[in-house]
Amino acid sequence: MSDENITLQVRNVTKRFGDFTAVEDLSFDVRAGRVFGFLGPNGAGKTTTIRMIVGITFPDEGTITLHGERVSHKLQSRIGYLPEERGLYKKMRVVDQLRYFAALKDVPSGEIEKRIDHWLGRMQLSQWKKKKTTDLSKGMQQKIQFIATVLHDPDVLILDEPFSGLDPVNVEFLMDVIAEYRSAEKTIIFSTHLMSTAEKLCSDILLINKSRKVLGGSLRDVKESYGENLIAFRGSNAEAIIRDQSLISRVVEHADEQELHLTDGVDPQDLLKRMVESGVIISKFERTEPSLNDIFIEKVKDA
Repeated sequence: MSDENITLQVRNVTKRFGDFTAVEDLSFDVRAGRVFGFLGPNGAGKTTTIRMIVGITFPDEGTITLHGERVSHKLQSRIGYLPEERGLYKKMRVVDQLRYFAALKDVPSGEIEKRIDHWLGRMQLSQWKKKKTTDLSKGMQQKIQFIATVLHDPDVLILDEPFSGLDPVNVEFLMDVIAEYRSAEKTIIFSTHLMSTAEKLCSDILLINKSRKVLGGSLRDVKESYGENLIAFRGSNAEAIIRDQSLISRVVEHADEQELHLTDGVDPQDLLKRMVESGVIISKFERTEPSLNDIFIEKVKDA
């Protein structure tokens, strides 16, 4: 992919708070038209990095550039940031909050009401327009916070744990909205520790742990380079073969099937042949790949 697609560059960034290093020598690129998954366990340094990108704090070392220009306060109108810690005013009406946030991001005055009504309608919150934040459920508040993030139609959308407090229906709805932004060639950074959601949404990923990069690249390349040889298996009379560590190095039990980790050098077709010859009754034998959650857990444990 051409470097022309790169909109955000982080180069050798380090951030310290006293003796504690929150982010250490971190580098990555984010491209337009793709969802960039910024992943890691709680406390890994994700939020600190995001705060440097949006200019809340600044690196002690390294550079962060947006469209080739160092990140500064004048670029903030091009960024939409949904923080993990929510920032709605509890006693303020929804419409007044959205007007305030729109004005902060320089939305033209003639556009503000139109955009507010559009987004409240999309989020099925029109009837809550004149309610106070305290009248809203946690999920509703999260949707209002998202509206505040996108009202000014930002070039860069940064979402830190955006699905917190949402039920499954609204998670799917918000994922569809994010997909629309991706199709419009926006730059999207999605930060989470929930690997299953990231796997559905992200084109590229960066995994950090204990302030440092662990792995990164396109989701497809990361999976293909992981080197696992896995079989999803369901059947009976296979106990002897499954215990044979010259064939299978590890077995992970799931609700109604087993995940077989083949020993290095074992061909899945040879294993299937052995099973058939041994009289194993097979209802499922499927070559599969490690989930992002599997990769995440193993890399974090190694670190």
